Amino acid sequence: MASPEEVIEPEALTSAAQNLGRRRFSRDIHNLSPDEFDGLMSSTDGRPFLVVHHLPEVKETGVPYLIPGVPITCKVDNTEKYTTRSKVHVGTLYTVRLTHGHFHWIVKRKYKHFQELHRDLYKHRMMIQWLPMGRFAKERQQLRTMSAEMPSLHGTERTRRTSSKMKYLEEYLNGLLENRFCRNDHSMLEFLSVGALSFITDLGPKGLEGPISKRSGGHRIQGLNCFGHHQFCFRWSRRWLVVKDSFLMYMSRDNSCINFVLLFDPEFKVKVGRAYTDTKYGVCIENFTRNLVIKCSSYRQAHWWSHEINRLADSCDYLKVQRFDGFAPPREDTLTKWYVNGRGYFADLADALEKAKEEIFITDWWLSPEVFLKRPATDNYWRLDEILKRKAEQGVKVCVLLYKEVELALGINSEHSKRTLMNMHPNIKVMRHPDHVSSVVLLWAHHEKMVAIDQTVAFVGGIDLAFGRWDDSQYRLTDLGLTEMPSVPKEDPKGNTEDNGEVDGPKPSEPDNPAQRDPGSLTGNTKLWLGKDYSNFIKKDWVQLDRPFEDNIDRTQIPRMPWRDLNAAIHGRAARDVARHFIQRWNFTKIFKSKYKDDFYPYLLPKSQCTTDSLPFTVPGSSKAKVQVLRSADRWSTGTCECSILNAYIHTIKNSEHYIYIENQFFISCADARTVHNGIGDAIVDRILRAHREQKKYRVFVVIPLLPGFEGDVSAGGGNAIHAILHYTYRTICRGEHSILSRLREVEDKWTEYITVCGVRTHARLSQSLVTELIYVHSKTLIADDRCYIIGSANINDRSMLGTRDSELAVFVEDEERVPSIMGGEEYQAGPVTLALRKECFSVLVGSSSDPSINIDDPISDHFFFLVWNETAKLNAAIYEKVFNCPPLNILHNLRELRENSNKRPLCDTDPEQASEELKAVRGLLVHFPLKYLCEENLQPSLTTKEGMAPVELWT
Repeated sequence: MASPEEVIEPEALTSAAQNLGRRRFSRDIHNLSPDEFDGLMSSTDGRPFLVVHHLPEVKETGVPYLIPGVPITCKVDNTEKYTTRSKVHVGTLYTVRLTHGHFHWIVKRKYKHFQELHRDLYKHRMMIQWLPMGRFAKERQQLRTMSAEMPSLHGTERTRRTSSKMKYLEEYLNGLLENRFCRNDHSMLEFLSVGALSFITDLGPKGLEGPISKRSGGHRIQGLNCFGHHQFCFRWSRRWLVVKDSFLMYMSRDNSCINFVLLFDPEFKVKVGRAYTDTKYGVCIENFTRNLVIKCSSYRQAHWWSHEINRLADSCDYLKVQRFDGFAPPREDTLTKWYVNGRGYFADLADALEKAKEEIFITDWWLSPEVFLKRPATDNYWRLDEILKRKAEQGVKVCVLLYKEVELALGINSEHSKRTLMNMHPNIKVMRHPDHVSSVVLLWAHHEKMVAIDQTVAFVGGIDLAFGRWDDSQYRLTDLGLTEMPSVPKEDPKGNTEDNGEVDGPKPSEPDNPAQRDPGSLTGNTKLWLGKDYSNFIKKDWVQLDRPFEDNIDRTQIPRMPWRDLNAAIHGRAARDVARHFIQRWNFTKIFKSKYKDDFYPYLLPKSQCTTDSLPFTVPGSSKAKVQVLRSADRWSTGTCECSILNAYIHTIKNSEHYIYIENQFFISCADARTVHNGIGDAIVDRILRAHREQKKYRVFVVIPLLPGFEGDVSAGGGNAIHAILHYTYRTICRGEHSILSRLREVEDKWTEYITVCGVRTHARLSQSLVTELIYVHSKTLIADDRCYIIGSANINDRSMLGTRDSELAVFVEDEERVPSIMGGEEYQAGPVTLALRKECFSVLVGSSSDPSINIDDPISDHFFFLVWNETAKLNAAIYEKVFNCPPLNILHNLRELRENSNKRPLCDTDPEQASEELKAVRGLLVHFPLKYLCEENLQPSLTTKEGMAPVELWT
């Protein structure tokens, strides 16, 4: 076994950012701590899950596969007749039922197998007793302490007192299993179909195991099969097959290395015979990504394996296509919690990461290793890379999947993120995907944002663990250092604290001596956003991310752009669904990219759903609801096809009775079968028209960014990328025959009674000057009827929704309980979790969080819709236009007017005192989205520009 010194390159003396060209760790460090080893030897209820990540050590240290101190018993209770190859003799097949603790399984054996077992045990015993080899010293010591003779398979006395051969074999086998030497012998373990993964509690029932020959190839992934017909271009290898309740896998015969994992999915099938396998006694096992062919020793064994695999898989949820054509079913009584803004999410995530014992899974579109999860930071303790390093040093396996960007188009520098993390500890593994040339994927991205801890707690939503994402309900524009620490907001009755990310309370495992923590220059720091974290990406996009603590913009002159976003925490079965999705992507990437095929990047195994009742920890403030995990996935991204997020959006809109609230980074929809294909906008139109025809009150609230998040000079129009997104946004809302307002001609001017589209903006004083900035809405949220909501990573556009483009992840949460509320002036039974989320969103947007006189209880009443929501948005927009005169504005219909407007001095410059007085009337954050902005311009980029030459699919 390699020592750490053998596998670690000498640590560089200069900063890590300057030395990322070479991976510091060449291979894994396999060390079982004394406590972990003792835990393996003393556990009686089953093996801990850490065995999965320590198979070489388990083999090397001699940890027995059977649980020490737990008896194993057998019962031979059935026989079957079979015809031998000669077709003359009829043989007998014995069914052996085995019990080991709470594990139960069946093996079928011929009488000759008992004979072979006896012969192998006898030979092994003789070899150990008489060969003076040091490697058998341990076994010889065990033999000297044994008082009982090894039972004999032959002998007249035993035969005479045994009434039947079944009873005789049962007593013989039970006698062997009482003998410590015999029960742990390799021959006995193979006879019992026992391997290294047999008794791991979190993997579920014992399942089916045994030696097989498997054929190479069969992958359904482009480029992974040898060029040539599968009948001629393959090889056979001996492996140990393991079948559990939601997956199967094969590993090396010595049970020390997992070679492949096949997850059960709706395309899972087991076929037997030469017609499907092109081999005698073959079994073909299919799923979305592979046709795996194994070869058995007989026709009987092939059918037995087929039957048992189907039996084990029969109860698996993932074999069926679930609601919304998703991969996971709704999970009732699931603990869940929502977060508005990054502060509360980052703080809960930091605490959850500290409690990880086995695995941490992270996938992000962009990940900044140097991001702080609790603020203000006075040392590095709560910095993401330091947390992951600390957990890796404790033996936790950290697996990170990053989107590999097209570097010419994006500057998120995933290479820096990967090297920074992987240079910290060999237990941190980072993969990037896709390889754009080999996979022919140039336009699409892995856009998911997810963290799963021990496959028990998961976080899903729109918030990357990256710079610029941390924010709270104050949406500060400036950060020159705080004069006082941020306060903790009051919790709502459901325990959903929005802001709890301050640095206080105990830090698990934190050194008592502050000198050991090396706080460095952060001592006494009061800034919330350090270095690149202070950002305004429309003014200047991120650059030089390998210098994370150097400012990207001048914070004394340029306000930051606040970030509004939502996330969710889930537990138990739903968290297992999220973890399974990550495992599917991880294993898919490991197979697809040759650089990840070595043992340093392990295959991951999903835990069983049957062990989810016991939660080692929960996120504080969680409440119970029904939760379904949704995704957008394609064969390029995950190896499977799914667009359940789109289906859930359309279903929720169509079936909503009173209102929908949409908060999203993009709003590109209304299908025309040519440029846009998702039908979310169409569903909104149909639902409004239905309400109009039925003369029923129905409201649609839409909140989107005032401008797309691309760098550009807004006063000059903003650049081609901004124009492209604005073109398709306006095409969805109000311009062209396919837009929502154009298709609402039936309601004429009454469309304002049904739908409102807004953005959010705030203001502050920076260096004695008044400044304003839009709040960047990055949320991907839908709330309906105060009873259900969707939070995820999927934007409302084709890229996120179709499934064939970007990969996405979301959760659909439905309240199972009801609380009294009001809707349309009448008593109403609302869901407590959804109601609290809607009120949290509305209270900040319309200002009721600071003015309790504003009533937000009834979201569809005329008073709230017209006099609170729309009047607030209209008033605020007028004030900001008067004070700052900053685009986008409804009065600016073309680029000429925009340029002329930029030459006008705003009130904030000509009369700061009057401007301050005007701003006192601002209420909340809402402003109307300017529907007439640049309405006289064709905002599609010219074909002579790089944005114009890009495929339309890039923008939609």
